[in-house]
Amino acid sequence: MPMPCSPVYAGSLYPCDLTDAEWALLAPLLPAPARRGRPRSWPLRLLVNALFYVLRTGCAWRYLPREYPPRQTAYTTFRQWRLRGVWQCVHEALRRAVRLRAGRHADPSAAIMDSQSVKTTEESGGIKGYDGGKQVKGRKRHLLVDTLGLLLSVEVTPANTSDQAGARRLLIGLKPLQPRLELIWADGS
Repeated sequence: MPMPCSPVYAGSLYPCDLTDAEWALLAPLLPAPARRGRPRSWPLRLLVNALFYVLRTGCAWRYLPREYPPRQTAYTTFRQWRLRGVWQCVHEALRRAVRLRAGRHADPSAAIMDSQSVKTTEESGGIKGYDGGKQVKGRKRHLLVDTLGLLLSVEVTPANTSDQAGARRLLIGLKPLQPRLELIWADGS
């Protein structure tokens, strides 16, 4: 289980809070405040730091420290952004920036596909199955990454889903998002 962040100095409350440089990259990618309705009552950076605190520590929303906005505000923001695709757009913009910084084209022309079966506990709800080949009861992660290892697509299925079926799900609708993608390496086993 991840350890909670501990308080630090220099303007941030916890080590998982965004640095000024990180905030400068992320802030332009986030939605502007709505023109209508109630104005934001919490600074956007503090709200994002609260989301990252929950992500980094793995704590429940109700354990969010008092220094951050109320848990309902933080969770509602996270959920709205997830449903509107904000996190997907942020991920895509940052992935493209990393590729450009590495001297590569922003859109990859080659990728690598693989899957991994992961054991789940009895209490975990949702997707489960039994992978007879790996003898694992749980879920299977199907990943597509570029040649730098940056995530392009991910699907989570029951562990009994074949690699071929998982690959089809992974690639559905990918062409408009990755127009230069021509070559995909996959594990043959």
